[in-house]
Amino acid sequence: MKILHSRVLGEGSPLVILHGFLGMGDNWKTLANKFAENYEVHLLDQRNHGRSFHSDEFSLEILVEDLWDYIEFHKLDTINLLGHSMGGKVAMLFASKYPKRIQKLLIADISPRKYPAHHQDILTALNAVDFKIQSSREEIEKVLERYIPQHGVRQFLMKNITRVDRDTYKYRFNLQSITDDYHEITIGLPSEVRYDGETLFLRGDTSGYIGIEDEILIHNHFPNTEIVTVINSGHWLHADNPIDFYSEVVSFLD
Repeated sequence: MKILHSRVLGEGSPLVILHGFLGMGDNWKTLANKFAENYEVHLLDQRNHGRSFHSDEFSLEILVEDLWDYIEFHKLDTINLLGHSMGGKVAMLFASKYPKRIQKLLIADISPRKYPAHHQDILTALNAVDFKIQSSREEIEKVLERYIPQHGVRQFLMKNITRVDRDTYKYRFNLQSITDDYHEITIGLPSEVRYDGETLFLRGDTSGYIGIEDEILIHNHFPNTEIVTVINSGHWLHADNPIDFYSEVVSFLD
């Protein structure tokens, strides 16, 4: 059995954080240091991401079982679970399948619904890089820039580039599997998915990932839910407005 890579900070009630698509636990380390003042924070790298193992298998259901293996391995009785985007879908599904292992559930800027494919430009850009040709970070970013004009998005992706040796780089994530099975993370949750425990949905006010039409669906799946809007933030709400995001999370957990 393979166990997900993690960074564990602080002491107290466990708070497990699941990153989004093409992210990794390190994206959360600044906030995690603050959470760690009161909680034992587990920053996970999900399968095919970060420093965790690579696999040809990739789906929400498989990511749920990876999380189950992780909490069993680390002997965590119950956890507070926070998931962003893809990680939020995993967290929703996990809570519905293993409700007794959840103290409180927090979902950051994702709805239970099916989303249209919207990462094609990013996947095309990543697949356009040839590490045999592009041998410096500058050259790699120039390729990405052809497809991705947003500087912030490119910098987010560049964090996934790591050195193999003096003249060679690679991606931390498993690009082949992620590209082949991308559709697996855009699917909606099955209609029977339900979790009755305390749940907080946080959405960015300029994001669009959770609209008014999503609120009924959220309450159907998660009837004991509060939906909070984090101002001055988009889809990466925890990075755009970490102060208000932190405040809302801690207020809910406390």
